[in-house]
Amino acid sequence: MTLSDSIKGLVLAVIVMSLFLYGLNYYRYSQNDPDFCKTCHDVKGAHGDWLKSKHRDALCQQCHQLGNVEQNIRLISYVMTGGDPVGVTHGRIRPWEECATCHADETAQGTVSPTKTYGHARHAGLKQIACKECHDGKQHNFPAGRETCVRCHEKKTVHGLDSADVSCLQCHAFTKKKLPKFDRTRCTKCHPGIPNKGPMVSVSCHFCHKPHKQEKPVSATCVAECHKNEAASGKHAEYWKSGTSCMSCHKPHTWKAR
Repeated sequence: MTLSDSIKGLVLAVIVMSLFLYGLNYYRYSQNDPDFCKTCHDVKGAHGDWLKSKHRDALCQQCHQLGNVEQNIRLISYVMTGGDPVGVTHGRIRPWEECATCHADETAQGTVSPTKTYGHARHAGLKQIACKECHDGKQHNFPAGRETCVRCHEKKTVHGLDSADVSCLQCHAFTKKKLPKFDRTRCTKCHPGIPNKGPMVSVSCHFCHKPHKQEKPVSATCVAECHKNEAASGKHAEYWKSGTSCMSCHKPHTWKAR
């Protein structure tokens, strides 16, 4: 082998190594760097919304990724067609099937459970409701609010004059790990005027108040829940038969006679 052949071989090896390193760096850049996406996606558009979202610590490629071969073929096609918006795209636009990658845990039995919250376990786990049914907001912003819940729970209206401003999550512990006891402290956050003394303090609010059915308790509720004996004896029996409301004599929450 002559010196010239050795030089040619060395130059060829350098070229091959350079191409390999360039390809490796390009792969890392295209697969693991959000700045790659910013090349085409305006900072004020999708990329900007992502930076302001709760998913800003997740790479674009984690959600919008296709297979490497498929993605690069589509990317080349996208570039060659001048970025025609009606042409072939290079990534998932609505990557709902990727949610479980971060938002689900695998149990010992091998089944997948949505991330450690009672609400998700019941809706996405037990009922098998797809993520997009609740989290279908604008790009990179997927909050689920009251309007989301009423799509399925349309008959679950809320009591009170300001019910339109009441979020379901103010009462229902959807994002808690376990279903907590529904005690009066949750009610008094919005109803601070409720007395903290008296016989009713030990009774849960929902014994008398049915938020999705009626705002004010009725005598039938008093009798059915707690006061069966009173309604069947003495003066209470007379008033009960005459249709007199319990609240006609007893003050709500303190239950003192007027």
